[in-house]
Amino acid sequence: MSRYRKPLALRPNPGAAVPGTAMVMAAGLGKRMRPLTATRPKPLIEVAGRPLIDHALDRLRAAGVRKAVVNVHYLADAVEAHLRNRSNGLEIVISDERGQLLETGGGLIKAMPLIDADPFLVVNSDNLWIDGPVDALKLLASSWDDARMDALLLLVPLARAHCHGGRGDFHMAPTGALARRRPRSVAPFVYTGIQIVSKRLFAGDHPEGPFSTNRLWDKAIEQGRCFGAVHQGLWFDIGQPENIRKTEEMLREV
Repeated sequence: MSRYRKPLALRPNPGAAVPGTAMVMAAGLGKRMRPLTATRPKPLIEVAGRPLIDHALDRLRAAGVRKAVVNVHYLADAVEAHLRNRSNGLEIVISDERGQLLETGGGLIKAMPLIDADPFLVVNSDNLWIDGPVDALKLLASSWDDARMDALLLLVPLARAHCHGGRGDFHMAPTGALARRRPRSVAPFVYTGIQIVSKRLFAGDHPEGPFSTNRLWDKAIEQGRCFGAVHQGLWFDIGQPENIRKTEEMLREV
């Protein structure tokens, strides 16, 4: 008898709770957004009349998240001052990277003592997304399988990655397992900057100081423990100043 077993597809659990804690990445230099970021950190750049980080915090509150750990580095005082008046029932804790910008992986390692949930959400503060038929964060939570996953990334089809100029990030198997885009090729899915991760992702050896979460994803991909879920709504890449106008025009049509 054959021992082959068909890989399991993702089996959403609609009743799954959204993790109570989220890490909000807000420490970057925002170089691609210059000159707007010469005097203002990128999370405070306004789109559709509100700072980008406020859009992200609103989505977290709406999904039931209770605590947001926010890392700060560039123009950190401005970010902290803004957040003092933005709690609205959401506990906000600062992970201070003023001494050294640690990138995404290093920033998460530094913030780990402040993160009291496992798994937990990670959200880039410069994201802007509109929920589709299902809340994006609830979609991730319902797709999480702790026995099989160390990371679950929210992806959007390249064709629906508004204002995005890249060639895609990942291929996704029917099981949801991810593989990297090959060099000089195109991949069908773009990472939205939103994920659920287990603290297992950060176990073992990792670089001291600054490093990218990509290193951790690659390890999880090799072990078959990095998966994706497809966002059903709108997503916008606010990576350059001209994308603000394009995004606002599209939002007016929603």
